[in-house]
Parts: sequence; structure tokens; C-alpha cells
Amino acid sequence: MKKYVIIVAGGSGKRMGTDVPKQFLVLAGKPVLMHTIDAFFKYDNQIQVLLVLPDAHQAYWQDLCKQYAFDKPVTLVSGGAERFFSVQNAMQLVPNDALVAVHDGVRPLVDVATIQKAFASALAHGSGVPVVPETDSLRMVNESGNKSVDRSLYYRVQTPQVFQSNVIKEAYNQEYKSFFTDDASVYESLGYGITLTPGSPSNLKITTPVDLKWATILLHESV
Repeated sequence: MKKYVIIVAGGSGKRMGTDVPKQFLVLAGKPVLMHTIDAFFKYDNQIQVLLVLPDAHQAYWQDLCKQYAFDKPVTLVSGGAERFFSVQNAMQLVPNDALVAVHDGVRPLVDVATIQKAFASALAHGSGVPVVPETDSLRMVNESGNKSVDRSLYYRVQTPQVFQSNVIKEAYNQEYKSFFTDDASVYESLGYGITLTPGSPSNLKITTPVDLKWATILLHESV
């Protein structure tokens, strides 16, 4: 089956404390988003990359590509007001009978093994969603107070989340709901089960300056 990845990169720089959107910040010599795209071509150099950016950021991205001589084949897609609508826009370019991943643009350290396992699961079971076990202590908070919960019952969800395209496209044809926090929640709202795959602790999402520092350290260690 043909493989696609939708890379969603609509974030701002608010939590980073910068005017530059976090996906464009320089990490180890080039913008975060370029590392992310490279990771998928490292997995499969024939994969079709659909990059979702707000219209206001697309010219800036094209300037960065010229500045860094970045020539990977990427199709630009206009972003929406919510992540759901951004992915929905990109799904229109994905054919039926394909495998399609959805990935956060600010997860540049995703490794080939994580991608491969998610795609293999989607091919065999319909979906592949990488997770890592929760290692922190957790407490549930409600109106009456708070209490500890069994952390062994909880996993942190990562991307890429991979699906057979005919079903996830159907899921993205429904109306947006506020509890759609990721693609798995959209998919399972139609009654389909989610197959979990092993993620990686290094597959962090860069949202704060501390995340960027950790990513820099991890990249240098991997060289």
C-alpha cells in the first residue's frame, strides 16, 4: 500500500517565549520541521509528505527551504482553525487503500523503529498508535479533592498515528467535537478499536525552551 504522512505544523511560539513559531526554531543547525521531515524520508524515501501550515507561514517556510537548501519533495496544505480541520484538509489529498500517518511537526526526534512499528500495525490491524508507559506519579483531581491513581493503567500517547486511509478519511468526514484531542480519538469515535505500538521516550514534543534543550542534547548523543 502507498504510504503518506500528514505533518501538522500550525503551532505558535507563545509557550517558547519567542515570536518565531516553534516548528521553525533552529535545532542542531536547521529548523525543527526539517528534522521531522527527514525522519520520514529516512524511514521510506518514497513516502508522500503532506505538510500542513497556516497560509501566513507558508512563504516563510519556502524562504527557509531556500536558505537551508532543503529540497525534500513536500506538498503544502493550508491549515485550519483547529488541528482537526488541518488534518481534514490534508486527508482530501490521500487516496483510499493507502496507509496514512499523522505526525506532530514538533516531534523531530521520532526514530525509524517507532515509525515502522506504527505502519506495520496499521497494515495488519487498521491502526498503529505509539505510546510509552507513564513513569510519574499521578493524581486525579475533582470537586471533592484529589486521590492517587494506578499509573500502570496509563500511557502517554505519541505520534505518528497511522491508519488505513479509507477508515480514517471516513472519521474525518464527521463534525468536529471538542474531545478530539488526536487522530486516535477521531478514529475510535466511529467504534473502531485502537492498536497500540511501542513509542520512544526520546520522541518528545517540543513546546517549551526546556524541550528544545533536551532535543539538542539527544540529537548530539545520537550522532
